[in-house]
Amino acid sequence: MTDLAHYITQYGYWALLIGCLLEGETITLLGGIAAHNGFLRLPLVIAVVALGGTLGDQLLYFAGRYFGGRVISRIKNQQQRIERAQRLIARHPMLFVIGVRFMYGFRIIGPVLIGASKLPPSLFIPLNILGAILWATLFVLLGYFGGQAIGSFVSGYDKKLYSLLFCALVIAAILLLRYWWRRKRKA
Repeated sequence: MTDLAHYITQYGYWALLIGCLLEGETITLLGGIAAHNGFLRLPLVIAVVALGGTLGDQLLYFAGRYFGGRVISRIKNQQQRIERAQRLIARHPMLFVIGVRFMYGFRIIGPVLIGASKLPPSLFIPLNILGAILWATLFVLLGYFGGQAIGSFVSGYDKKLYSLLFCALVIAAILLLRYWWRRKRKA
């Protein structure tokens, strides 16, 4: 376990940054759990997660501004959802930009749709930063207090059980990421 703790402490912030560029929620929750366990510092975890979420959505937004029309036209099986999202962007652009992170199934395509809608960067960038801060704070704290709940539950048991549970959570997260990545590649 000390080796795992060393790696989390050494590379945890970089893993959070990269993970939030690619996915988000699972990595963010794990960052909160690591902060609860004292491997990482909570304020830094929130800051790194917000930065990763902001950068990832910025890249997708600008990709949408330049290539969005072509990308959207190729996604034939999701046209109804795309049209609904486009109507929401037109009616409530500020709420959509802030809330897109919280909408299941729109984590990747949402910023692309926003970029394709030609929403000005001067409006998107500050709203994206605000949304990323809210999202990072919420999910990191969920992981942090979830880690606290797990710790309280296990505290009466042997510490080895706690370490085993933490490792099982990390493995489950990695398997979920792998499943998500494969599914995205097939799509």
